[in-house]
Amino acid sequence: MELRHLRYFVAVAEEGSLLTAAERRLHTSQPSLSRQIRDLETEIGVKLLERQPRGVTLTAAGKVFLDHARLALLQVEAAAEGARRAERPQKRSFTIGFLAGQEVVWLPHALRIIREEAPEVEIILSSQSSPDLALALMRGKLDVAFLRPETQSVGVSFKFLAKEPLIAVMPADHRLTSRKKIRPQDLARETYVSSARISPVLQSVIQDYASKVGITLKAEYEGDGLPSAMSLVVSTGGITLIPLYAQNMLTPNVVARALEGVPPTIDLTLGYNDSNSSPLLRRFLSRSDELVANIQNQSIIRYAEVP
Repeated sequence: MELRHLRYFVAVAEEGSLLTAAERRLHTSQPSLSRQIRDLETEIGVKLLERQPRGVTLTAAGKVFLDHARLALLQVEAAAEGARRAERPQKRSFTIGFLAGQEVVWLPHALRIIREEAPEVEIILSSQSSPDLALALMRGKLDVAFLRPETQSVGVSFKFLAKEPLIAVMPADHRLTSRKKIRPQDLARETYVSSARISPVLQSVIQDYASKVGITLKAEYEGDGLPSAMSLVVSTGGITLIPLYAQNMLTPNVVARALEGVPPTIDLTLGYNDSNSSPLLRRFLSRSDELVANIQNQSIIRYAEVP
């Protein structure tokens, strides 16, 4: 079995078609690709794909193999990236990933610690969604990231930083802005806008909260992230739930309110690849408690409540 067999199989599985994968992804002929897939199935000893008149579908064995094939390719990519870094010791760099918007809160303190530990190092910043940050860590593209504890992040460890309460966000002229806190029952009666379409951890927290307080939150509109969710809130007059840090990113035409009772919380963590042997990474992680203390002392994030 060779890496190309894994790449070919993943391409076919994702495209759902031998022809499409051959022409658009792999730039090879369909007969050649079909032969490579048959060779892979022979090597493994099980059938991975069901050939259909209009494409292919995965067998039960194929679904299992797809997950492992993707991880294997990611690990190879991470190994290559690690080797390239080792070959360039004169270009010392430290790459930090941030869940988009968290830079406002954590970056100044993270930079101070890194400068104290390694003043000569080049610092590279990256802002992405939490699932994308986890993928970049798995690929060895980041040294550390501020993100959610994403599941199925093989080879990545998460160090707890803080629990962030969720808050409700609504248009500035919404009738509920007159209240200091929003009751769960109020949420259930409003147009609900989801900000968690590409954030499975946040989606899980919100659904667990709804179940706990006995309400149903079925999204009538879904945003890809905070900016699109905010636009939908304004245009539909609806309400969304977001982590507290995003209060720093709100525009004047929306307002935030705390939730009544015990609010749901979502964890923020420091993620890193277990195979990353960077001494600077270890020193940075060892000072994470100091990082959290600085944030708490400065009270950067607060609830938005009317007087």
